[in-house]
Amino acid sequence: MNILDKLKWRYAVKKFDSERKLSDEKLNILKEAFNLTATSYGLQPVKLLIIENKQLKEELVTHSWNQRQVADASHLLVFCIHRNVDALYIKTYFERVKHVRNTPDEILDPFRNYLIDDFGSKDQQEVDDWAIKQAYLVLGNLLTVCAAEQIDSCPMEGFVSEKYDELLDLPKKNLKSVLVMPVGYRAADDMFADFKKVRKELSEAIEEII
Repeated sequence: MNILDKLKWRYAVKKFDSERKLSDEKLNILKEAFNLTATSYGLQPVKLLIIENKQLKEELVTHSWNQRQVADASHLLVFCIHRNVDALYIKTYFERVKHVRNTPDEILDPFRNYLIDDFGSKDQQEVDDWAIKQAYLVLGNLLTVCAAEQIDSCPMEGFVSEKYDELLDLPKKNLKSVLVMPVGYRAADDMFADFKKVRKELSEAIEEII
């Protein structure tokens, strides 16, 4: 299948085959794709939790509007934002730039100082809002990668973030859960797999300015 066929193949899975598991190779592709996703300034304010533990996934179902995909999927991806995007976080990023690209400080300093000042002027909610937008970018990219690899998925906002945070001990790590996505393989009897996609006509969805 070409990429458009694969995007037509994908859908938000309602019922996973609980017996089928993703291979280490498939998981590694998702991990690498997560890490390669574009984020604002390259700061990567999103951390990915990959949960396979069956008991923990069952506990999380209760805080996911009882959606069984959370427990029955091979793995549960939890997208979290860093809540400590501060001067130290930014300096650490630029140290990584310096190490990887061997960029001298005199070139890095102006942009580094600008970001430290800019983020220092924002309150926590503003930084969180910015980071959440990056989480959506990451999830969108992984949806496409899943389709390309024929990994089934179900992007979800329907969960109680505070309960996830509590169960996963996220506040101690300066993290907050914002999105979840079960991944694995669709059940043979998921009737939604055969539903035709309902989308606008291209002429309605897209306007070209020439």
